[in-house]
Amino acid sequence: MNLFEAARGCLDAATPGEKVAATFAAADAFERGDLEIPGDAPAPEPIRMPGRPERPLLVHPRNLPKRGLGTSEGRAAFVHAIAHIEFNAIDLAWDAVYRFRGLPHEFHADWVGVARDEARHFELLRTRLQQLGHDYGDFDAHNGLWEMAEKTAHDGLARMALVPRVLEARGLDVTPGMIVKLRSMGDEATVAILEVILREEVAHVAAGSRWFRWYCERAGVEPRTTFRALLAEYARAVLYGPFNVEARAAAGFDEDELAALSQYAN
Repeated sequence: MNLFEAARGCLDAATPGEKVAATFAAADAFERGDLEIPGDAPAPEPIRMPGRPERPLLVHPRNLPKRGLGTSEGRAAFVHAIAHIEFNAIDLAWDAVYRFRGLPHEFHADWVGVARDEARHFELLRTRLQQLGHDYGDFDAHNGLWEMAEKTAHDGLARMALVPRVLEARGLDVTPGMIVKLRSMGDEATVAILEVILREEVAHVAAGSRWFRWYCERAGVEPRTTFRALLAEYARAVLYGPFNVEARAAAGFDEDELAALSQYAN
């Protein structure tokens, strides 16, 4: 099995347990040097829905009920929403590995590492959800992350600009506030998980920044104007402020890009 085949296997895994186990096994094999990156691999198959469990039911974001953190169900729904993001993030990382080819070894190493981190985050959150009397799939969710993957399947530059640096980076903006709220409620168990995720997601978004600029250099385009154009074309409906300027700067955003985010934010 080569790396592309292993990535496809992780994408196809349908249950949470299977996807996490396949991710850890593939990441370990890649780290050992057991998965080659063939230079003559056929083109990737057109993007489609990855393997997923029957639940959660995927609905439009506006059909998701708003719950406060003051009830046990509301807190469980919040943890479930973050777990769903992390579950999708496993597939997004593996799709980057699988779909974009002819790239430096470091590109694949970065996104294999991200996939491993996302699987670990999902496991932490699922365990916490079970401690709260629920499990992954108990609440409805939406498909926004994967929809953006479909829109950017044709172009690695657009994928790097919009998935890690727009959608996934949203966590950098909202997580600190959620940590403060949960800590005020005495939920240190969930806080500890969110602090791990926040710290490691900075590195994940930074990988998106790094490879976005690499793609821009290869294409001979200016990164700032290209980022603004992609935001205008794809991201107007999914950008929300305020932005965590400090975390985003650590993740590779410059002042012009932060200004562009504010310009197009809802």
